[in-house]
Amino acid sequence: MKAFEVSDLLTQQKAEQRPYLEFIRQSSMSLGLYVLPAGGVDRQKPHTEDEAYYVVSGRGVVNVAGEDRPVQAGSIVFVDAGVEHFFHLIDETLHILVFFAPAEGSRRQTNNHG
Repeated sequence: MKAFEVSDLLTQQKAEQRPYLEFIRQSSMSLGLYVLPAGGVDRQKPHTEDEAYYVVSGRGVVNVAGEDRPVQAGSIVFVDAGVEHFFHLIDETLHILVFFAPAEGSRRQTNNHG
């Protein structure tokens, strides 16, 4: 069994000083924790895999294919592979669980989280 606590993942992400921490990777899917600080800039580019976001905490706006939507704790957003998307107008640090299927980067050689 693989089981995780968000608080432990946040501690690890902070220690590694990277905005994105992948904590599960299988060929069929990958999961990560993405942290964007208040006022931060999301530099990600479109992914070659389908992606779902679950906002654990924080507040901001996500833009998907030119359409803005406010997000907060409990928001779920799905993004099709290849679609432009980014978070902005981040009022409160966003802690986001990210789900890729298949695993992030499995259809491409580079990681797109910046």
